[in-house]
Amino acid sequence: MTTIDRRKFLAVAGGTVAATALPVSFASAQGVSFAGRNIEWVIPFAEGGGSDAWARFLAPYLSRHLPGQPNVIIRNVPGGGSITGTNEFVARARPDGLTIIGTSGSTQFPYLLGDPRVRYDYSVLPPVLVSPTGGVVYLPARFGIEDASQLGQLADQELVYASQGATSLDLVPMLAFLVMGLNVRHVFGMTGRGDGRLAFERGEATIDYQTSAAYLSNVQPLVDAGEAVPMFSWGVLDAQGNVQRDPTFPDIPHFVEAYEMMHGEAPSGVEFDAYMAFFGSGFAAQKPVMLPQGTAPEIVATYREAFAAAVADPELQANKEAALGDYEQAVGDDVEGLYRVATTIDEEAREWVRQYLTETHGVTF
Repeated sequence: MTTIDRRKFLAVAGGTVAATALPVSFASAQGVSFAGRNIEWVIPFAEGGGSDAWARFLAPYLSRHLPGQPNVIIRNVPGGGSITGTNEFVARARPDGLTIIGTSGSTQFPYLLGDPRVRYDYSVLPPVLVSPTGGVVYLPARFGIEDASQLGQLADQELVYASQGATSLDLVPMLAFLVMGLNVRHVFGMTGRGDGRLAFERGEATIDYQTSAAYLSNVQPLVDAGEAVPMFSWGVLDAQGNVQRDPTFPDIPHFVEAYEMMHGEAPSGVEFDAYMAFFGSGFAAQKPVMLPQGTAPEIVATYREAFAAAVADPELQANKEAALGDYEQAVGDDVEGLYRVATTIDEEAREWVRQYLTETHGVTF
């Protein structure tokens, strides 16, 4: 099966998390208007990064489709790896619909890991949009590995991965390689995935992944030249929580398929549960948009309707490639379940990954 813990998904999607399971319809949004107002969209990262570009791309379409067509202004609040701005949002933002926040996997990871600096609780922030992204893992062609079914040939060989850090988004490949049974040494200190790719090209790293856009622009030429071979994508989650192939790479198996190709059975266990939690936060639902705790249901409904209309806007669809890629944006009824999968982790899995990071990589919590 390519399904996450179905009971967990159905429970959270069905509204057992009462704080934010808001059974509102778009019709209930009637009467809400932001005419003449400014909407502040908090981005807890510096200007010029991926989250900033994502928000600035979406902002004019959100403005167009919110009632009253208010100005949507991006406010960057960097610091603490995005913890500072998110803490400030939950402490100060009023539930009047005039302030929203967009976070990223690097904001979700400290929350999932129980970082003591975190003062935000995703379970009480009503989500109104979830944006996924993707990535592909690849090997040097000189290994002679043609696809994931042959990965077992590398079980006794040490691979090297150039990493940005044990608790960064590179935690996803770390857990993936562990679950897969690959022997990978993680070399920390990279400032970005571009550094990892360059280490791969120099022969210093022997396994790497790049996000979708970077893979298409920088790695596909290596594949075409016979220098690299894709093994698997991370995949995406559908509305039911099933892992599906990445629409950008429909011919490349996703991680669960690759595991099955290598081992002949589906992955399971606490390590896989941990991987799924961080895969959800880091890729399948990387960038959510939320309103403050206590926001009225009719305002939540208004935003969900506006984001649904914005995503369907023909102009956005014609210009989305660089900012959103081919990924389906979760809006409307699809938001709640996917958001919960991306912002929750079983306690057993949380404790396992914390212990693993401490014992293996010296991470302290």
